[in-house]
Amino acid sequence: MTSLPVPAATTAAGPRPDLEFTVHHRPAPQGSKRHVGGGRLLEQSKRVKPWREAVDTAARAAMTARHVLEHGGRPAGPFEPIDGPLSLEVIFTVRKPASAPKRRVTWPTTRDSGDIDKLLRSTFDALTTAGAIADDSRIVEVTARKVHPGEGLDALETPGAVIRVWRLLEAVA
Repeated sequence: MTSLPVPAATTAAGPRPDLEFTVHHRPAPQGSKRHVGGGRLLEQSKRVKPWREAVDTAARAAMTARHVLEHGGRPAGPFEPIDGPLSLEVIFTVRKPASAPKRRVTWPTTRDSGDIDKLLRSTFDALTTAGAIADDSRIVEVTARKVHPGEGLDALETPGAVIRVWRLLEAVA
């Protein structure tokens, strides 16, 4: 017998995320840092901080709304971060280059769209800072996609991201 991870919350339509929200801001990859002296390191990209703040704000709003809903319409103290083994789905909507065909769906493969692993890094750190998840080391499964506005499943009309988080339980198969 093997144990398989399964979502903790399920509905007739399938697994229901423990947290789901949308961020309306241009995604930014968290890349290298540069040393500025005195033991201080700064992000190379100026876009990372605003992206992380946008994710933080949207995650806190979604956690607060979920917390209020769970307690009959009234907040009942601070919310707890989602903990345990986690599965995440992140759909990044990135800007479509002006040179890309307008009437055809294209993949966001340009350098400007960002490396997906670095986009995830900045997003995971923001989820941890927001208190939405206990720690990004708890993430054991990730599905991530980059799309252009209006092109594909869960694509937004402007740059941003759709983020879904599931807490996994162990099930005996």
